[in-house]
Amino acid sequence: MSQTTKRSYRRRNEQELIADLEAKMLELRRRVESKSRPDQELLKDLPKLQKRLRDFAQLALTNAREDIANSTLAFMAGLDRMANQVVDEAPRRRSRSQTDVDDLQLG
Repeated sequence: MSQTTKRSYRRRNEQELIADLEAKMLELRRRVESKSRPDQELLKDLPKLQKRLRDFAQLALTNAREDIANSTLAFMAGLDRMANQVVDEAPRRRSRSQTDVDDLQLG
């Protein structure tokens, strides 16, 4: 029979334990924050939509329609960028400044 050697263990010091626990706390906070987003249901279905759009883009390339494939991929990139934005950072419509209103009245 072969002799098995014992595995050697290295005990972590307090600084390493604290750093690990802080990393876990940050991850848990991020997870709770992402679950409390008002658009969570929407984000849950996003991977399914992305898969369908990738398949569609591939079909367009297979049928020699690079224009449709490029448009689909550009749409996916924009959608991904918007989905990763925090709701508070969502782009707002620009209100007309007083100079814009003056320009419209003069014209």
